[in-house]
Amino acid sequence: MRIVWHGHYVKYFEIGRCELLDKIGYGYREMEQSGFGWPVIDLRVRYLKPATLGQNLICTAKIVEYEHRLRIDYEIRCAQSGERLTKGHSIQVAVSLAANEMQLVSPPVMLQKLGVS
Repeated sequence: MRIVWHGHYVKYFEIGRCELLDKIGYGYREMEQSGFGWPVIDLRVRYLKPATLGQNLICTAKIVEYEHRLRIDYEIRCAQSGERLTKGHSIQVAVSLAANEMQLVSPPVMLQKLGVS
C-alpha cells in the first residue's frame, strides 16, 4: 500500500524518547545506575495521516508530566512540508530495581535531571 506500517510509529516514538532522555542525562543506562527502571504502562497513538515509504520524518518528544509519572508527548511530521502525521504519548512510572516496587512519586534524581528540584 506504499505506506508505513502502523507498528513502526511506536519505534519512532522510542527513538525520540531515548534521544530526549539522553539529552537530559537520564537515559536508560543512567536510570539503571540510579536504581530505577521506568517501564511504559500506557501508550497512545493517533494516526492523522499515513507516512509514505521513503518519506523523511521528524519525531519530536516533550516531557509534559514528571511528578508522579513520566508522560512524554510525541509528534511525527513530514520533514519536507511540516505536516503533522501522527501524535501520541507514553506514560512511564518509576520502579525501584532493588525492591521491584512501583514508586508513587518520581524519584529525586528525575527532578534533578529536569532541573526542578
